[in-house]
Amino acid sequence: MGETRDKHHPDWTRYRDSSLRQFSLNYRIIHALPMNRRVLLILIFVFGLSLSLSAQVPGFFIKGKERKATIPFISSNSLVIVPVSINGNVPINFLVDTGVRANILFSKNLGDAMSLEYSRKINLVGADGSTTLGAFISPVNHIDLGPVEGRLQSLLVLEEDFLEIEAVIGTPVYGILGYEFFKYNPIRINYDDSKIDFFRTDAMKWRPPFYHKLELSIENNKPYIEAKVKQKNAGILNPKLLIDTGANHGLLLNLETSEEIQLPEETIESELGQSLGGVLYGSIGRVDRLIVGGLKLDNVLTSYPEENDYSFVIKESGRQGSLGAEVLGRMRLIIDYPRGRMFTRKGRDFYAPFEFDMSGIFLKKINTDDNRFYVGQVREGSPAEELGIKQNDEIMAINKIPTFIWELPELIKLFRSEEGKEIELALRRYRNNDLNDYEDYVVKLRLRKQI
Repeated sequence: MGETRDKHHPDWTRYRDSSLRQFSLNYRIIHALPMNRRVLLILIFVFGLSLSLSAQVPGFFIKGKERKATIPFISSNSLVIVPVSINGNVPINFLVDTGVRANILFSKNLGDAMSLEYSRKINLVGADGSTTLGAFISPVNHIDLGPVEGRLQSLLVLEEDFLEIEAVIGTPVYGILGYEFFKYNPIRINYDDSKIDFFRTDAMKWRPPFYHKLELSIENNKPYIEAKVKQKNAGILNPKLLIDTGANHGLLLNLETSEEIQLPEETIESELGQSLGGVLYGSIGRVDRLIVGGLKLDNVLTSYPEENDYSFVIKESGRQGSLGAEVLGRMRLIIDYPRGRMFTRKGRDFYAPFEFDMSGIFLKKINTDDNRFYVGQVREGSPAEELGIKQNDEIMAINKIPTFIWELPELIKLFRSEEGKEIELALRRYRNNDLNDYEDYVVKLRLRKQI
């Protein structure tokens, strides 16, 4: 059974030893009974021990006897978001993320409201290598996803919500499901239909038709594959890549990990994303071709993050980069940790061109009940900068449609849509951070490809 695979897990050892002590006591009791009663009771105790051990292993399991359970998910910029209930509390959105080892809850205030129990406090080092972040360990929790449950799950509870994912993707997200969700069970992610198929460990022994197979290595609870990358004006790479369903980039290559990785001649500097410890910056370029398990993607947008104090962790992992949702979301994936394999198949949007923002505006959502958006960053040399748009300007209307009508993924798609398209923006600029002191202005922004 899938529930009994991880026999080296410390929780397994603790519950196994407790059950074996109880079994030893039971054995001494039944040894004094007549032989016919001994046999019956031994069978009962052995069966009960087996059930006790399998029920106490930490992991995610199907509740019923079905071989497969289906979990609908919210797709925001190809990120996989599922509602989960922790210890019977009201369901909240969690990101399903292969790039993270621990289950994470973003706010201790929320953990306190759910009456979580904490065993200790720890300090984390942010991705910039210097920022220290406080977090608490909540060791034993029950996580409910409808037909699937997470038993004896520990949570890393952040003292503050450093990530602010909602501001970047537009959908409220309160935590992350990491390695534990994948470790015992093959997971099929269907981005086209926004659903996850969660299989029992022994329910997928075959190679599904129309899928390409890759070897998957699990190292420090993270999944890696080998791919092939044809660079522009440079050689061919065979990088080891992290499979990162929780990252919103496409292909990411870390320049500091290999001299063979070359920055393309045409790049733009940009904010690449948010992580523990702050915003990541770097360059955006393209590679000629990316080959993943026989599937070929051309002219792929590629992120090249700046080297920082955290880079030694990436070097020690032996990886040269990662694949994020912008690439993975074009496929149908089967990720099978127990057997060390991954399957890929073309999705509906596989051949859609990789387009980057053509406005120069890095949009962010104000975390309020109503839809409000502001300019998080203005790219140098972009159409937005040429029109005088500045960081922290609030967008009030787009093409005369108030922003409360829009969703952030729709705006991101609009700003990537078509070179030459004209978009009217009504903006508000606040003076001295005073919400009562502002100036409204209107511009007509023409989209222009920058990469």
